[in-house]
Amino acid sequence: MDSSSGAQLSPNTGAAPGADSLGYVVFITAAAAMGGFLFGYDSSVINGAVEAIRDRYDIGSATLAQVVAIALIGCAVGAAIAGRIADRIGRILVMRISAGLFMVSAVGSALPFALWDLAMWRVLGGIAIGMASVIGPAYIAEVSPPAYRGRLASFQQAAIVTGIAVSQLVNFAILKMADSQQRGHIGGLEAWQWMLGVMVVPAALYGLFSFAIPESPRYLISVGRIAKAKQVLVEVEGEHTDLDRRVADIQHAMKSEHKSSFRDLLGGGFGFLPVVWIGIGLSVFQQLVGINVVFYYSSTLWQSVGIDPSSSFFYSFTTSIINIIGTAIAMVLVDRIGRKPLALIGSAGMAIALALEAWAFSAKTGSGDHVSLPHAHGIVALVSAHVFVLFFALSWGVVVWVLLGEMFPNKLRAAALGVAASAQWIANWVITASFPSLSDWNLSGTYIIYAVFAALSIPFVLKWVPETKGKALEEMG
Repeated sequence: MDSSSGAQLSPNTGAAPGADSLGYVVFITAAAAMGGFLFGYDSSVINGAVEAIRDRYDIGSATLAQVVAIALIGCAVGAAIAGRIADRIGRILVMRISAGLFMVSAVGSALPFALWDLAMWRVLGGIAIGMASVIGPAYIAEVSPPAYRGRLASFQQAAIVTGIAVSQLVNFAILKMADSQQRGHIGGLEAWQWMLGVMVVPAALYGLFSFAIPESPRYLISVGRIAKAKQVLVEVEGEHTDLDRRVADIQHAMKSEHKSSFRDLLGGGFGFLPVVWIGIGLSVFQQLVGINVVFYYSSTLWQSVGIDPSSSFFYSFTTSIINIIGTAIAMVLVDRIGRKPLALIGSAGMAIALALEAWAFSAKTGSGDHVSLPHAHGIVALVSAHVFVLFFALSWGVVVWVLLGEMFPNKLRAAALGVAASAQWIANWVITASFPSLSDWNLSGTYIIYAVFAALSIPFVLKWVPETKGKALEEMG
């Protein structure tokens, strides 16, 4: 499955579509991006259950980290298989399979018999998320008019951050119903079980939305359904589209298309081609600044410095709102000021915010259930955490996804995206699995490590990352 198909267009297809067509494209883009919503929801919903799982199963930080992070292994598997499956059975059916797997995972996670099957259900949910994380952006690329490609591609990240915020809000509401106790009972189940079980609702919505959007015209043409493909092209590009020429363009692109493989990425003195290493670097830096610590562990983090559970959930929710605001800013600016300036602004802001958090956490006193921060340090920690999320969201959160979709040459794009995505999942797993143990060792030192990576991303962007604003996909390489 190659999301670059939209690049192989006749000249007239670069024009902006009419208002009706654009509105329809926005709708189907939002529907496809529901997979991103599931990703965000799943990433953050576990935040509300972490301490309850630790208590119920009486496990240490290392084991807890594996239960939290194990879903990422499933994500890597799902991402690896989604493209080839979608080329065989279509993009829409893959969305429905993903939704079904996620619903099963939600129910299983809410009703585990033991720690091992909770982990198993999280792996299954991860497979669903991995599939959705690949099929959503690819589908969006295949139906997006080139004039709006950057903004429509940003829908995926917007959906992710919205999913994060909604899960935090739902968790907060459930916690209130359980008298602020993560193991408090509601209707015979503990609060944390409800938090995980409620995931079945967005999964069902994702499945329902898949029945309201058309199949990708590229896939329809690949299986000989030309009439249906023309119908979809009219809907997404407008009535004045030269349908015969558009179909011929896509058919020509598919016939001449080079099916990229892992071998195509090899070259140079360090294994991969330089552009592949740049993609890997972008993916890794996006995770090594520690952003997912906020979404997986923020409630635990605030409780570890003396904030009560109810307030810790509230602060987790407010950071999610900041995340949405920052993503909206990025969606406005990414096609205006460019990808590199946004990335550099974000790197500088994150480095400063993370350094301030490290300073604030260095004043942590007490141990066990009796820990606290001095008032001034507590204020700095809370403000810096929100500033960090804002700068990440308005920069690396969106820019990396846009760059990875644009920077690779057509003949390498599919394989290079796969390698970069795998690197991102691995880096995500490293940060997620290591944080509980690192924070037990030295919370301030952990944030210094994240700040160093944020600072190192600045020379990386300046020296190696290309600016792709305003360039056609054919120009990359």
